Amino acid sequence: MKKNLIAFAFSAFLLSCGSTPKTEEKSFIDENIDFARAQIGNEIGVIEASGKCLNPVTLKTDSSVYYCGYADWRSGFFPGSVWYLYELTGDETLLPLAAKYTDAIEEAKNLTWHHDIGFIINCSFGNGLRLAGTPSYKDVMVQAAKSLSTRFRPAAGIIQSWDVERGWQSERGWECPVIIDNMMNLELMFEATRLSGDSSFYKIAVSHADRTMQEHFRPDGSCYHVIDYSIKDGKVRHRQTAQGYADESIWSRGQAWAIYGYAVCYRETKDRKYLDQALKTFNMMKELKNMPEDLIPYWDMSAPNIPNEPRDVSTASCIASALYEISTMDVPDAASYKTYADNIMVALASPAYRAALGTNGNFLLMHSVGSIPHNSEIDVPLNYADYYYLEALKRKRDIEKEIF
Repeated sequence: MKKNLIAFAFSAFLLSCGSTPKTEEKSFIDENIDFARAQIGNEIGVIEASGKCLNPVTLKTDSSVYYCGYADWRSGFFPGSVWYLYELTGDETLLPLAAKYTDAIEEAKNLTWHHDIGFIINCSFGNGLRLAGTPSYKDVMVQAAKSLSTRFRPAAGIIQSWDVERGWQSERGWECPVIIDNMMNLELMFEATRLSGDSSFYKIAVSHADRTMQEHFRPDGSCYHVIDYSIKDGKVRHRQTAQGYADESIWSRGQAWAIYGYAVCYRETKDRKYLDQALKTFNMMKELKNMPEDLIPYWDMSAPNIPNEPRDVSTASCIASALYEISTMDVPDAASYKTYADNIMVALASPAYRAALGTNGNFLLMHSVGSIPHNSEIDVPLNYADYYYLEALKRKRDIEKEIF
């Protein structure tokens, strides 16, 4: 019965994709929603035709789509994008599809060997709970927070990011590496406290945010990628990078994670120091002399061959989304943050970065960078760039509805 319902919904979705009447001139928001609906609709068509529950991430070197399993840190972004597409379009035929893709990664709630449970579960089940209110999603969220809590290291007061017993991480000599990306997983912990009443999740999140603020940032507001702590006494052993150009360089996506993550911490705690940190890091990026005119950062703002370095659209979309939220907070000249985000979105929606319909493996945006030091995912689409782009579009629409 469930399969029949999904098949019916998918058929209705395909029909509805072509039913939107054309208007002489659409607003920026409406035109981008229509494009996302059509492009993601194409990908949904590929997935449903396969008879499998595929989870698109990026393009491989042969231009075919790479699909991931539930344990991949990026597995929550495509389900989350379908939830956002439902929210942006109001198309009820997307609901069973969003639920199907979300339910397929439920087992991630039990992962304890890496830190990205927040990315995986909050983006998918979190949006599903918010939009559909599915009762079982609450239990998934709380269990995921319990799993993430097992990575809390009391001596350092942080959540350990990577295990170091295997893979390339084992070759770096680290004991307890923490990456700035981990700030993005704290939203799950705050939400789990709300859902369960268990304040231990909140306390872990605050402890992690505080120690990260103390150790990750340079005086100018830029942040390191990796801080390695001692498991025994919690002291800092190394300050390094994994995905940036150099240990002391400004790896762009790391700055985006910091801006977004500390904006979330301020939202959840109302502690002004977190907002101040988000603003300091953003202003550092904004004031860099080599920031391109279109505001789409290079993959690392200290890379040696600027302006002939790859751009990173995933950084831009994440910063835009964070700035829209910051513009709703108690900050001086709040409108300026929205204006900056608007300018990023105009660039992202241009032919320079937004794919033509039916191309780019049916991803929305082109020109993101995964990890140049690992020679991985260079100048390709990435599903998290699309996710934060849709989130930014949703936040922009919400703000402008209130204004106008």
